[in-house]
Amino acid sequence: MAQVVITEELFADIKKQFSLAEANTIVDLLETLEENPKKGKEVGCIGKVVIKEIKYKKYRFYFVTDGFKVKFLKVEELQDLIIKFVRMSQKKDQKQTIEEIKHVLRMLGEEGF
Repeated sequence: MAQVVITEELFADIKKQFSLAEANTIVDLLETLEENPKKGKEVGCIGKVVIKEIKYKKYRFYFVTDGFKVKFLKVEELQDLIIKFVRMSQKKDQKQTIEEIKHVLRMLGEEGF
């Protein structure tokens, strides 16, 4: 089973933006990647780190993970995989948010989050 990590900044944004019940629903949605780490649409790649998104209504939640492991290993073999949720955006801000994530990855690597 993969490990899902939600950054404190993103968690605070979710709590600010949504009601308590809806925030819990979103966190549950994000945590479904523990069981199915191949879920989500790939939106970018920097080196071996892949950027993927999951949609919830008009919002997108972006996470970074090891692209090699997700692509080539079976779900049962992804026990040491870490999936880190880093940002949230609406459809209209999607391109800008993806570029910000890529910039942070280029400058600081995955530890930048």
